[in-house]
Amino acid sequence: MPTIPDDPTYILLYRFNQNITALGCAIEDIGAWIDQRGSADVSGRIDDHLAVITANSDFIAKAMADLIARWKPEVEADPED
Repeated sequence: MPTIPDDPTYILLYRFNQNITALGCAIEDIGAWIDQRGSADVSGRIDDHLAVITANSDFIAKAMADLIARWKPEVEADPED
């Protein structure tokens, strides 16, 4: 079983990324709903903002994977030493 880091940074970043992804999906659904009702201008602006989220998502995922790969568990000192 993998060791879970004591430092909450990794899980925090993971949860932030998860939230960003969920918000992107929700906004995409809202944009489609708006587009179907005839507001192409608003829908276009939503698409522009979603493009930023999409463009950054690969970088964020790779940076998180890099941080996790660099993490080294702290070795507890043997109290008998």
